[in-house]
Parts: sequence; structure tokens; C-alpha cells
Amino acid sequence: MIDALLMGLNGLIVGLTNLTLPNVIMISAGCGLLYLGIKKDYEPLLLIPIGFGAILVNIPLAGMMEPEGFLRYFYDAGVLTEIFPCLIFIGIGAMTDFGPLLENPRILLLGAAGQFGIFLTLLLALMLGFSYLDSVAIGVIGACDGPTAIYVTSKYAPHLLGAVSVAAYSYMSLVPLIQPPIMRLLTSDRERKIVMKYEGKKVSKTLKIVFPIAVTIVTCLIAPKGTPLMGMIMLGNLLRESGVVSRLTKSAENEIANVVTLLLGLTIGATMEGSAFLKGQTLLVLGLGFLAICLDTVTGVLFGKLMCFLSRGKVNPLIGAAGISAYPMAARVVQVEARKYNKHNHLLMHAIGANTGGQIGSVMAAAIMLSVLKGMGLG
Repeated sequence: MIDALLMGLNGLIVGLTNLTLPNVIMISAGCGLLYLGIKKDYEPLLLIPIGFGAILVNIPLAGMMEPEGFLRYFYDAGVLTEIFPCLIFIGIGAMTDFGPLLENPRILLLGAAGQFGIFLTLLLALMLGFSYLDSVAIGVIGACDGPTAIYVTSKYAPHLLGAVSVAAYSYMSLVPLIQPPIMRLLTSDRERKIVMKYEGKKVSKTLKIVFPIAVTIVTCLIAPKGTPLMGMIMLGNLLRESGVVSRLTKSAENEIANVVTLLLGLTIGATMEGSAFLKGQTLLVLGLGFLAICLDTVTGVLFGKLMCFLSRGKVNPLIGAAGISAYPMAARVVQVEARKYNKHNHLLMHAIGANTGGQIGSVMAAAIMLSVLKGMGLG
């Protein structure tokens, strides 16, 4: 008994002796992510495994990310191979209803406008001295789409994977805090009170089935390098809309999405080892990522104002903020913000249409950048 206690005490001393300040900081950061996920309910499915992974990888001598380490195995098999992001997209597609978008196709333009922040941030990163590949990885944080950011970064800038993925998921969970001040700054009281009636047009089953097939063919012909991403999200949606493979649809929505989300979160957290993560470059990446999401919101709302002007006041520009890929969080933010100024206003379904358009837009933006890199001989 005494020998066991002495051995345990000796092990504790060895562990504490090898514990560095960067390890302590990142363990604290991991606990912070756990707090946000558990106490504040900010994207708990993502932040809890990420936070716990950050704690595990910063335990001295545990070797979780060493060549034979437990988390290294999942990282190599699922992240570096880009399998995890693609599997996540099947689940996202299976859970997405493109009906509101198909009822009012022009809202897709808001999904496109909401991606301009990606390209603006890419240019800024280049001006700050980042390479083309690093700049693309940083810019894609603005997609507010974790799987897309992970896919692009693991492919072209794996050394930035920890910073980019943490930024993408953290900012996605903070959309309810980031967007409202920008929405209020760029719109007038009159614009925020504009009521948009929802007619609830019937979308045929045939159109819902044809849509994912047509989108896959057209977008992948335009930007072939984005085929894995676009193909998987549209495959998931086709499973949903076909109505004949309920078992596959449920598996994509539940078992596949849940297991992959858990493993992906752990492996993302495992990239947050103190000595590698705590660098000036990391802080710069986090800052640029925040700017990217802010710029996406700005361009989306500004395009919403343009649509408001062209429609002679029939479009509430607030829905432009939903033109990012944070689904359905961004749409809920628009609904909550609109009802603050007009309790009779219900923008949710219009915002959902813009939000689903943002999902397509973010994947398409990433696909275009990947194809451009390929054309430059960098991909």
C-alpha cells in the first residue's frame, strides 16, 4: 500500500516537473472551452471534445500526439486524409432542408454575398506576409463552417490546423454575440422593422430531388477541387429528399455525424499543444479569422440593403446576416434581432433560405480557391 502511494507520488512529481507554462496555459484554455460548452451551451457538441482534447494533449509524457499516440492515430486517419470533414458533410446535408431556398431562389445571392469576407481576409493575409496556402486557410475561417475550414487547412496548411479549426468553431458558436452589433450598425430603424410575409410556397418533391444532383454537377464542373465537399453535402441531402433510404438518412444524421463529430473535436483539440500553439502567428490567425466573419456579416447585410432598395422596401436587410454557413444559428440570430424592433415580424424562414444558401456559398468559395491554387500549381 505504502509502495503504491510512493509510486503515485513519484509519478505526480515527475509529471509536475515536466509541466511547462505553455502546457498550463493550454490546459486552462481547454477548461475555458469546456465552460463555454457546458455552462454557456455554446456549441457543446464541438467545444466539449475540443476542450478535452486540448487538456489531454498538454498532459506531460502522455504522448497523445506522438507517432504511436492514441489521438495521433485518429488525426492521421481522419483529419490528414480529409475523411472526417467529408463524413460530417454527409450528415449536414441529411439534416438540411433546402425548401425555403427553393421557394425564393434569389435569396441564394445573399449566400454568395456572405462569402466576400473570405476573399477580403485572404488578400489582407497576403499583405501581412502569409503565403498563398496559409492565406487561403486563414480566409476560409470566414466561411463560419468548421468542416470546410478543416478540409482546406489540413490539405494545404496543416501547421495552422489548430488555430484555424479552433477559430472556426469558436467564432461559429459566438455568432449570436458577433453579428447583432454589426447588424444594428449597418441598418436603420425603419429597415429593421420591414415585415416580410412568408407565403410558404409548395416545392415539388421532384425539384427537391433534382436540386442536389444539379448543384453537384454544375458546381463541381466549375470548381472540380471542391467535389469532395460539395458532393458529400449534396449526397446527404439527396438521401433525405429521396424518401426511400430512411435508414441511411438516419445513420447520416445520427450515428455517423455524432461519432465523427466526437473524434474530430478530440483531434482538433489535440493540435493545441502548448509549445506549438502559443505563437504570435496563432494570435494573428485568430484575429484575422474574427475579421473574416465580421466582414462576411458586413457584406451580407450591405447586399441585403441593396436588395431592399431594388425591391422598394420589400426585403428586410437583416436577412443578409444569415448568408453565412452557421446553420441554423445565423438564421435564429436574424429572427431574434428583427423581433426586437417589430414583435409581429417573422423573418426566420427567409433567413433559413439565406442560411442554406450560405452553406452552398461557403463550400463553393472554398472550391473556387482550391481550384485556383491547383491552377497556380500549388495544389
